[in-house]
Amino acid sequence: MPQPLFTQLINELQNHYSYKASKPLIIVSAYEQTLFLIRNKKALKTYKISTASAGLGNQSGSYKTPLGVHQIVKKFGDNAELGSIFKGRENTGKIAKILQKSNERSESDNITTRILWLSGLQNGVNKGEGIDSHKRYIYIHGTDEEGRLGQPASHGCIRMANKDVVELFNKVENGTLVNIIEQ
Repeated sequence: MPQPLFTQLINELQNHYSYKASKPLIIVSAYEQTLFLIRNKKALKTYKISTASAGLGNQSGSYKTPLGVHQIVKKFGDNAELGSIFKGRENTGKIAKILQKSNERSESDNITTRILWLSGLQNGVNKGEGIDSHKRYIYIHGTDEEGRLGQPASHGCIRMANKDVVELFNKVENGTLVNIIEQ
């Protein structure tokens, strides 16, 4: 991501959302299929991710990844085993087979290992009737289709490798800002 865009995004968050540079911040680039973990205006870590195969959009039922500023409102899966399958944000006690090839597909599109539940902060963009990211159950989560990371493949959420989502989970807290952008 070009440094001027990076700086502009951080400045906007400081001006409109009381973001403090000393706190972690997440920027998700759909174009780059990359999640950036930022602190003090520097990328601490980048992760390969997958956004929605249906593209970008905020409409309920669209299976698209919503754009805009969000925050993490609840985290699930603390201490769950890698590959643990979640249904309704509950650990089922089952472990998914992690698929590593780009042509492999899971039968269940499992949510695995950790969940960071997002809530939109922008009325009319990702918050409100018919477009609410929280009511759409938009998460950052682990996937059993790790081989598909780096390309759009989800049903709206942000997918990550299981080890990566554990690392991210441990570095952020509820209230962390997440800006999902097209670039």
